[in-house]
Amino acid sequence: MSDAQASTQEKAAAPAAAADLPERIRRHRRHTLELLTVCALGLVPWTVLLAMTLPSVYEVRQWRVTWVGFDALLMVAMAATALLGWLRHRAVIVSATTTAVLLICDAWFDVSLAFGTSGVWLSAVLASCVELPLAFYLIRRVMAMISLAQWPIAKAAAADSSRQPARPDA
Repeated sequence: MSDAQASTQEKAAAPAAAADLPERIRRHRRHTLELLTVCALGLVPWTVLLAMTLPSVYEVRQWRVTWVGFDALLMVAMAATALLGWLRHRAVIVSATTTAVLLICDAWFDVSLAFGTSGVWLSAVLASCVELPLAFYLIRRVMAMISLAQWPIAKAAAADSSRQPARPDA
């Protein structure tokens, strides 16, 4: 097969691959949404079961290891977000989202586990003035970065519209 024939076949296969891409993306999206829906529905009875059966007081072992480990994980996530941001790497979206989620979890656990103690006020102040504002700032920045992203479908649609021949009546 000559180079010209191979090039012609590649050009003919390219629109078919581009047309298949949106269907494959739709199928992956649908499967992901179905999985998340089943998981969310499955968590309803599990949460009710926990609410009815868990003790209100529980003695915990390895409390220090748990909290130091969680804060170390949060520190690594923040450092990764800063590093990826300085490097202008697109994976910063994942690390910033992870950091935001960890900050929200940290605020929740700090406040909810301090209920009934004198430390609840400091936990509430840190959650409302530091952890949650930083988490929401990161989420807002991630949403801004996503809105600037060049999506493959949009690129394919733009390429298809530029390849169409001019109308004869124009």
